Order: sequence, then structure tokens, then C-alpha cells
Amino acid sequence: MTSRLDRLLGDIRACTLCAAELPLGPRPVLRASRSARLLVVGQAPGTRVHASGIPWDDASGRRLRDWLQVDAATFYDETRIAIVPMGFCYPGKKGGGDAPPRPECRATWHPRLLPLLPNIGLTLLIGQYAQAYFLGAQRKSSLTGTVAAWHEYIDDGLLPLPHPSPRNVGWFKANPWFDDAVVPALRERVRKLLAQAPRKHP
Repeated sequence: MTSRLDRLLGDIRACTLCAAELPLGPRPVLRASRSARLLVVGQAPGTRVHASGIPWDDASGRRLRDWLQVDAATFYDETRIAIVPMGFCYPGKKGGGDAPPRPECRATWHPRLLPLLPNIGLTLLIGQYAQAYFLGAQRKSSLTGTVAAWHEYIDDGLLPLPHPSPRNVGWFKANPWFDDAVVPALRERVRKLLAQAPRKHP
């Protein structure tokens, strides 16, 4: 029997709400399961992810998996880790980088999707858009300030992170406390959560 979540995921993957605004057309990319214990909320797919349909299928994803200390098989096991970006489709370019995620996703789909993930124990807020949406007025005046205050949010099951993009190497060098304090805490939380999650069998 098809579950509410399965039906909703089917509707999201068929979504064309903002097709006219997407330079490469719609291709919603996300993964979710009711049993997932960890929720990864990033910005929106880039061109490589749009082409492959696999979330975090790039250098940013490799760094993220290193932060989590999980292999690809674990990361892509939706029964354990849900991947729900702020925007599900590649939004195009703006300035020197990607455009912000389209707002239609969070307005139309997030309020319906997130309540169907009842077992999430930790939500990773990767980048300013996820932090603005989930933290609201609790967010600090800068991304660095928000990430530095991670201990204020983690007991509520939220952990703000910088984007793991290679473009942010300067930020990582300027903020060594992230690798020294935040990454070990992240790994420990993830290890405990995934130990409680079911494993996907072939």
C-alpha cells in the first residue's frame, strides 16, 4: 500500500510549479523515508546534481560525508538519512554563483513533507537559506556567528553548518574552531542517531 509520504514524494518529483523560471527545466532532487533519523537541508542542486539526479553528487558532498564520517552507501540510504534541500531544482546562476533556491518549494512542499518525517533526531542546516527558514529570529547576524553558536541549537535537534563547497576553503582556514569543535560533536551525534536507524537491505 502506498503511504502518504510515498504519494507526496511522487507529487514533488512531478512538480512543475516554477518550470518557466528554471533554466534547465524542473528535476526535483530529494530523498526521504519515515524511518530516517538524520535530515540534511542544503540550498538547491547544482548543475552536476541536476544532471545525475543524485543529491550531493560532487566535491561538496564528499566533504559533507567526511564531516559526518559516513560512507556513500550510508549517506544515500534514505531509510537512515533524509535529504531535503530548500529548493529541489537547479535555480540557475546569479552573480558569481548559483541563484537562491526557488521559494515555491519551501512554501508549497516543506510544510507538507517535514511532518511526515517523525523520527528525525538531528537536522543539519547547511547554509544561510536553511538557517533562515528553520532558525528564524534565533539566527545570528552572520552565518559565521550562527555556526559558532551551534551549541545553542543542538539540544533542539538543529545544527547550523557552513556550506562544504570547495569555494569556502578560505572560511575553513579562517575558522579552525569549526573542525576542532563542531565536526567532532556532529560526528558523535550522527554516530548515535544512525545506530538507532534501520539499515537498508539489498
